[in-house]
Amino acid sequence: MPTGGIRAQRQGSGNKDGVLQRLPNPPSLIEYKNLRFLIFDAPSDRTVDLYANELKKHGVKEVVRVCEPTYDKKNLVAQGIEVHDWPFVDGDPPPAAVVNDFLDLVSQRFGTIEKKDKKDAKKASTDLEPTPPPVGVHCVAGLGRAPILVTLALIEAGLSPLDAVIYVRERRRGAINARQLKYVESYKRRGKDKGCIVM
Repeated sequence: MPTGGIRAQRQGSGNKDGVLQRLPNPPSLIEYKNLRFLIFDAPSDRTVDLYANELKKHGVKEVVRVCEPTYDKKNLVAQGIEVHDWPFVDGDPPPAAVVNDFLDLVSQRFGTIEKKDKKDAKKASTDLEPTPPPVGVHCVAGLGRAPILVTLALIEAGLSPLDAVIYVRERRRGAINARQLKYVESYKRRGKDKGCIVM
């Protein structure tokens, strides 16, 4: 199982045709500084309730869907989870508009990310601020489009491109293909001259 991943768990006590239901593939929680993401594969109309249960366990209030719809988003919306549709081509790097929309969402949910010294880190660990809920991000398999967006947020938070890829891959085995890796290697941090601010 990938380090930092979340085990697929049996959902509730419900049986369907005598079989306990669980997620086909476990989601991966990615946490760095104050950023939190839950990467997962695409639900179908048949499995969306299982995914909704898992998302609610983690406090997810928003999901970014970067693939063509495989389920009716009304099912998540009815359970208090907003769905942002920002699809782009499978295997490709994200278009600038998707990157901007995603990083704007990250900034709205988690605020700015600044380099902190050890004193700030100690102070932060004693503060009783609630941990923000993760933003859910999914594509079809949860291995390309979703992880690359999370990787870009980690770069904006101060990780080097290669370190961000390694960080995500340690938690989501098989994430990011060669073409996407090339894009990440050439990605320029937007807040680089402003102290690593997520925009």
